[in-house]
Amino acid sequence: MPLTPFQRSVAKLMAANRSSSSHLAGGAAIHLAPGSPRASNDLDYLHDEENLVAQAFAKDRRDLEGAGYSVETTLSQPGFIRAVVTRGPEGTRVDWGHDTAWRFLPTIQDPEVGYRLHPLDLAVNKVLALAGRDEPRDFLDALYIHREHLSLGALCWAAVGKDPGFNPEMLVEMLARKARYQPEDFEPLRLAAKPDLAELKRAWIEAIARARQLVKTLPPEDAGCLYFDAAKGKFVTPEGNPSGLLRHRGVRGGILPLVGDSPAIASDPDSQRRLADKHPLPSPR
Repeated sequence: MPLTPFQRSVAKLMAANRSSSSHLAGGAAIHLAPGSPRASNDLDYLHDEENLVAQAFAKDRRDLEGAGYSVETTLSQPGFIRAVVTRGPEGTRVDWGHDTAWRFLPTIQDPEVGYRLHPLDLAVNKVLALAGRDEPRDFLDALYIHREHLSLGALCWAAVGKDPGFNPEMLVEMLARKARYQPEDFEPLRLAAKPDLAELKRAWIEAIARARQLVKTLPPEDAGCLYFDAAKGKFVTPEGNPSGLLRHRGVRGGILPLVGDSPAIASDPDSQRRLADKHPLPSPR
């Protein structure tokens, strides 16, 4: 389930106002793919600086209202604005917020939405979000990413680079407390299929077990990094000794992985999208 046609029209209209420091994130960015298992209830735009939030909202509101949309602000405070965008009977919530510019990889230029957060940074953010709140949508997204993208353990290992208040073991144990949901908890979500709670529970227990084992075996000095396999040109979950893998750490604005003194992937305008294409968030098999 991708963005709804209405959400896609709103995102497309605002795409020209996006930049590397003002980009689509959250569930909407995770579930852009047509075969994704759920649709997001909102569009979530993140900005590297607090002052950029109000500036971006003003530009987006001008363009939306100029195209015949109505924009009703429901919450406005420094660094965060929420509005409901409607046209006729259709509508969607849109959030403009501030987040740290620290990330693992640069944002991705996207012809549909302008710029979006890289899938790996989306995945790390989702793991941290689930640790900090108990939302069924975060649980489903984290399990989806684990199953189809990069393992929960590898993401917990990397996430402590973004939030040094955690260590990998602590983060895994916080996530282990999740998956205690009732059927009605999922009813507000727009899902492609009815969730099988027993299967979700089984899969989560298995993911946590693998994560516990992984964080016990990796070198403690590596905590906070992603592992890049230069031969495959992609990020991986280490299997055994990670000595042959590159350690990739986040910086302000994100950075492409390096091999020696050169980028592992060329820095032409399409390079970031090509790297992201090796880390899609595909539909479940």
